[in-house]
Amino acid sequence: MDTPNTSKTPVTLLGLGDMGTALARAWLTAGHPLTVWNRTPGKADPLTAGGARAVATPAEAVASATGPVVLCLLDDASVGEALDGTDLNGKDVVNLTTNTPAQARQRARWAEERGARFLDGGIMAVPPMIGRPETGGYVFYSGDHALFERHREALEAPAGAKFVGEDPGHAALHDIALLSAMTGMFAGITHAFALVEPEKDLDRARFATLLAQWLGAMSPAAHGIAAQLESGDYTEGVTSNLAMMTAANDTLLATAQDQSVDARLLTPYMELMRRRVAQGHGDEGLAGTVGLLRSE
Repeated sequence: MDTPNTSKTPVTLLGLGDMGTALARAWLTAGHPLTVWNRTPGKADPLTAGGARAVATPAEAVASATGPVVLCLLDDASVGEALDGTDLNGKDVVNLTTNTPAQARQRARWAEERGARFLDGGIMAVPPMIGRPETGGYVFYSGDHALFERHREALEAPAGAKFVGEDPGHAALHDIALLSAMTGMFAGITHAFALVEPEKDLDRARFATLLAQWLGAMSPAAHGIAAQLESGDYTEGVTSNLAMMTAANDTLLATAQDQSVDARLLTPYMELMRRRVAQGHGDEGLAGTVGLLRSE
């Protein structure tokens, strides 16, 4: 690790789980003076050996901070517990703890009431991606834009930094939206492997390559849906309309039955498509199903 560079922004980090430790190592490697706190003190030992300064309490960590105070804890309740009783007046708080948009907005108000400046973040990476730009990991940030710009260099040391708006909830919203899409993708991958699993002479590795290539080829459909939602014309640029896809779903379901595969990972979305067609919108693309998910 590099020797701490006094010209670089000091960072104070609360939380040394797997992600917190990865962040800490990245800041040390980049030469940022680093102060750390963790509920279990021993987790800081490898970092202090590399140049970090460990403190006994969150209050001590915050009091000595001259740069961003970064939180990477279990949940929002842990953030409140760690900062309870600390003097945040004049401090720059960057919360990288996974939370909901509503929690982020509430935490921003909470910090501002205590005289702090606030950024919320959503980490789009797993710990092995931190400090390795070639992996493509990054962090969404939202809230105080001036604060983001002030500490951009330090924030970009562990992973790329993307500012997504002054609404403090937007980083969490982007984070959860992308993770939700990923979860849906994993559901489709799981169903696909369940279909082919009984075929003992089928090469799983080759199938995985074909599956990944196909999903990659289909991912630009997101741009088409975005354009349709923006314009309000859900027939714009449609090549395979809902009526066609809904009819084809029967074949997907029949194959699942033949292969003794439970189709419950697919049927909720198929039902949305069917409902939209029944409403007279069979000539549309997928954008019309978005509104069916909203309760307002």
